[in-house]
Amino acid sequence: MSKPHGGNLVNSFIDSSKIDNDLFILDVDLRLRKEVENISFGAFSPLEGFVSEEDFLSILKNGRLNNGLPWTIPIVLDIDNDFAKKIKDMSEVALRNNGKIFGILYIKDLYRFDKLQSAKSIFQTDDRSHPGVYSYLTMKDTLVEGQVKTLNPYNSDDKKRLTPTQVRDEITNRGWKNTVAFQTRNVPHVAHEMLQKAVLNIYDGLFINPLIGKKKAGDFKDEVILESYQSLINNYYPISKIIFSTLHTEMRYAGPREAIHHAIIRKNYGCSHIIIGRDHAGVGNYYTPFASHDIFKEYPDLEIEPIFFPAFYYCKKCSHFANERICPHDSNFKEELSGTKMRKMFLSGVEPPHHLMRSEISKVISSYKNPFVE
Repeated sequence: MSKPHGGNLVNSFIDSSKIDNDLFILDVDLRLRKEVENISFGAFSPLEGFVSEEDFLSILKNGRLNNGLPWTIPIVLDIDNDFAKKIKDMSEVALRNNGKIFGILYIKDLYRFDKLQSAKSIFQTDDRSHPGVYSYLTMKDTLVEGQVKTLNPYNSDDKKRLTPTQVRDEITNRGWKNTVAFQTRNVPHVAHEMLQKAVLNIYDGLFINPLIGKKKAGDFKDEVILESYQSLINNYYPISKIIFSTLHTEMRYAGPREAIHHAIIRKNYGCSHIIIGRDHAGVGNYYTPFASHDIFKEYPDLEIEPIFFPAFYYCKKCSHFANERICPHDSNFKEELSGTKMRKMFLSGVEPPHHLMRSEISKVISSYKNPFVE
């Protein structure tokens, strides 16, 4: 099993009895609460909180923390100037979501940042049409450096959301020597299934870890993705070889940088390998198709091994799924598959043929009046 990134798995919790009732309160939305929880139970190890200015600048410039450890996506908390003035002399504030205090932020520093230059470093473009760039340009002006702790014990309201410790324990209990992670933000089509089953022919187990959180308009809704995967696993997978858990964070659409970020997270969950597909975490035409493969050459010290697959397609001549390594036939026989193609079919009221998507998955998607993020 892979060691946690940086050597130790962060578990940062605090008993409610130790929280000062007179603390200043910072209300946060559900998205930020999930990020705080990810820090607290170690999904973002070795981070113990929101990054310092030194680490922030190092991530932008080098794709590494200031100490040289690979890290490509800054984990930050942005606040407006008025709030920054209120807390500039405070050492800690209580974090509250939906009327309930769930943790503590220990403030170490406040700093300003160049939004446009930061976005360009992370996303390799300053085009506001890129959803990640737009998100950065609309951030508040001040970033907070500080450790976070959430209430002990951690109790998730989502039983499908496992912590890194829980997944590591399950891998140990099953005796797996190697575990392959699969990152997804889409419903599964048959090419995904073929790819996942291909690794099960070689490795001990598969960790299917769909991303649940903020996505761009047109992506499938979280509940559709979850129900689709549960149906696929229940009907077509050996349960003993699968661990299924949700990852609650946002899609940044940062292409190659986000591929490294996804690998680090799954390393913290105990995975030894991760599948990196064509245009992993990409959007539009901002990244070349295999940029997310090439970037791994810059991180020989990552300590989780990527598994690269060429794009799968359905070959009408072979009568099964294939790729360029094993199929000699030209484009006249190729039926390409992609999440975009599946979305277009459903938007047009067309159910994908069974050789492209399992009928059980199509039924799940069709049961929703609108399965897409608006």
